[in-house]
Amino acid sequence: MPTLSRIAVHPIKSLDPADRDRVGITDVGGLAGDRVYAVVDGSGNYVNGKRTAKVHRIRADADLDGNRVTLRWEGDGTGASSTGGPREFRLDSDRTELEAWLSEHLGIDVELVAGQGGALTDRAVYGDGSKTGPTVIAEATLREAASWYDGIGPREMAFRLRPNLVVEGVPPFWEERLFAGGGRRLRVGDVTMEGVEVVPRCVVPTRDPHTGEEYEGFRETFVRKREETLAEWTDPADLDGNFFSLMAAARIPEDQRDGTLEVGDEVGIADAEAPAGE
Repeated sequence: MPTLSRIAVHPIKSLDPADRDRVGITDVGGLAGDRVYAVVDGSGNYVNGKRTAKVHRIRADADLDGNRVTLRWEGDGTGASSTGGPREFRLDSDRTELEAWLSEHLGIDVELVAGQGGALTDRAVYGDGSKTGPTVIAEATLREAASWYDGIGPREMAFRLRPNLVVEGVPPFWEERLFAGGGRRLRVGDVTMEGVEVVPRCVVPTRDPHTGEEYEGFRETFVRKREETLAEWTDPADLDGNFFSLMAAARIPEDQRDGTLEVGDEVGIADAEAPAGE
């Protein structure tokens, strides 16, 4: 029986994930605690891994219930930013100091902005314009993708791809069944979601998630192996011809947003007009 094996939220967009045993769903259709905060520049643009590899060197342990975060810089051994231990900040009263710390280490003047869980996701991922909803991938997909590279295991591949929901007990690329036959639904416990797209990847997965160092030939290997291992239920048209795509983006309809997701929940996929029990 397919089950939900992992729930990961990213309290501060682009920074470290936090595993959860159980999460609620917000009014905007995101996961509670996921991308509640984001780092932006003076123009309001995200400062993320796509923009600077320095983001990967920030370790973040956010306690949203306690309204605080501990940050640590994994420096490269050079410059002032390579020194210093962990710093704990209150997310409310220490905002000025927190933003100064981030600005120093990122080399950009930044601010920290807040929204509901799921509200600060990338528009590029969620094609319906809601900018919300979890991403889904199979454990077997992570294992398969990791096997394409020397020195990368499934856990590191998860850090590179940054999924919210991981499903065990299914074959590789199972999540792409969401798009077979023109559109299907995903059920996780009592919550039903709609597939939006297979996620086109940016530069982030090509980098070491803790140092930002580029893995030589990552994209080229990915594209070649992705095409070679394409599942029988995956239509290349669902990838828009871009084999540098992996992981399913989902949308949680408004009438499902009073639910919760929990590790161990049964998971299924079905046609849009049928019960989600496949």
